[in-house]
Amino acid sequence: MLLGGVLLAVQAALQLAGALDLPAGSCAFEESTCDFDSVFEFLPWILNEEGHYIYVDTSFAKQGEKAVLLSSDVQTEEWSCLRLVYQITTSSGSPSEPSRLNLYVRFDDESFDRLLWSAKEPSDSWLIASLDLQNSSKKFKILIEGVLGHGNTASIALFEIKITTGYCIECDFEENHLCGFVNRWNPNVNWFVGGGNMRNSHSILPQDHTFRSELGHYMYVDSVYVTHYQEVAQLISPVTTAPMSGCLLFYYQLQQGNDSIFSVYTRDAAGLYEEIWKMGNPGNADWNLAEVEFSAPYPMEVIFEVAFNGPKGGYVALDDISFSPVPCQNQTERPFSAVEASCNFEEDLCNFYQDKEGPGWTRVKVKPNMHRAGDHTSGLGYFLMANTKFTSQPGYIGRLYGPSLPGNWQYCLRFYYAIYGFLKMSDTLAVYIFEENHMVQDKIWSVLESPRGVWMQAEITFKKPMPTKVVFMSLCKSFWDCGLVALDDITIELGSCSSPEKLPTPPGECTFEQDECAFTQERRNRSSWHRRRGETPTSYTGPKGDHTTGVGTPRRLATTDLRRGPCCGGRPQGNPLGNRPCHVLDTEERTKQK
Repeated sequence: MLLGGVLLAVQAALQLAGALDLPAGSCAFEESTCDFDSVFEFLPWILNEEGHYIYVDTSFAKQGEKAVLLSSDVQTEEWSCLRLVYQITTSSGSPSEPSRLNLYVRFDDESFDRLLWSAKEPSDSWLIASLDLQNSSKKFKILIEGVLGHGNTASIALFEIKITTGYCIECDFEENHLCGFVNRWNPNVNWFVGGGNMRNSHSILPQDHTFRSELGHYMYVDSVYVTHYQEVAQLISPVTTAPMSGCLLFYYQLQQGNDSIFSVYTRDAAGLYEEIWKMGNPGNADWNLAEVEFSAPYPMEVIFEVAFNGPKGGYVALDDISFSPVPCQNQTERPFSAVEASCNFEEDLCNFYQDKEGPGWTRVKVKPNMHRAGDHTSGLGYFLMANTKFTSQPGYIGRLYGPSLPGNWQYCLRFYYAIYGFLKMSDTLAVYIFEENHMVQDKIWSVLESPRGVWMQAEITFKKPMPTKVVFMSLCKSFWDCGLVALDDITIELGSCSSPEKLPTPPGECTFEQDECAFTQERRNRSSWHRRRGETPTSYTGPKGDHTTGVGTPRRLATTDLRRGPCCGGRPQGNPLGNRPCHVLDTEERTKQK
């Protein structure tokens, strides 16, 4: 019932896949599922009678049911790329519960599965997911989970899974799937596959770079159909899924007129572009090598872009994209360290420092009780306090500077603060970005109305082209406008604080902000666990707020068990993680310990 016409389009292109000797963890699903087996507790994956793919659909299963495929042991001692060719189909309309395809890795020495990738968007054609696997000496298994959504025609199909040595952004364009590179369609200019001996093949060059032959393949874009000013063609790489830094290399050849610009950009999950290379000297008429410093500490795409201003811009050809973890031409640059830019103030100020005028921020430690909390890290440690009784005076300004941060990176700043006292809170705490080269301070955050004496979380995403420092500033304008503020657990990480591609939290972790995650209760009654926001309903019991953000949803302790649903007790509860050990203290054991 599924995929019939679409399958024919790719069947000829990949007809030899089953005949190849595929590495461990790979399968073309031609005559078997190779070293993959359906997990008995769930729905079986069905091998199509004519080969070419396996599938699960709602013709014999219900919404919410799962099919789980588990590989034999896999080991990637070198950096590798896992490519999955898949398709998710659904009934017409927009289902509230779409089908989902998840890919986990299960290491032998861990008691849980790591979610590496997830997709739920339906498609009328085959899609390719490219996932970087970092080199490791540990063995692991690949676990593929298909969860059926709503509808009478919902289905999930796998055409191929293949692990190859190398990085996912590398490509010689000899494979039919083009390593997951895609062309952003434009009515007038697009990237095409050139070379090869296929009938009606597009070809503008006598030979490619890989084989130096007319049978080899490359990518090219031609200006012959350009009709408008600034026509742009983009070739987009797969998104990086693991941090990487080094040298990006590729070969290009061009017939340059006066109307073309060839550039390379990176684009992050928020859609922000950064130019990392632009063609200057056109070079010789043969293939030219380009070396580009490339760093992707968080998910990024590489975009090869050609802009034409007219039909005489000639052509640009591209081949043999590769990556080396060694900097280009042995250049050395000290990488950013999140550890050096963060501090919990338990030992000292770490790499933070204050104005030379005087110690505006004081490192303190208080004994927590019913009326006041300790530090945020452990409740018993140190934190910073501004506007204390020793420093609060009209005209007081306290500035806390962070370490220097390289420019052109996106950062996520997180910290915890608490407000005390009964005075006004304007300018009690503000965060500025200090651009070192231009001596400019940019205010990016300030405290709003906040409950007193509760640790609150703040998180800010920012990006500046110049090297910067984060500055925490507290002001004391007058006696009546001089709040008391505490600061703790500052962290700075690369990437956005709320990335749209962020995967769900690992098994066993939950903040209870949205729901109860995978935790379940054996029964619900007056002595159950309850999600709650703010203070507990009875006086002098529980916290004033949750630990995550200060005003979120904590769990209030009761007398019944809160078990981790996916792993506890006998048969797995609708989860591919299997029967895992789980540490649950039941009521009887808890009574004995009292």
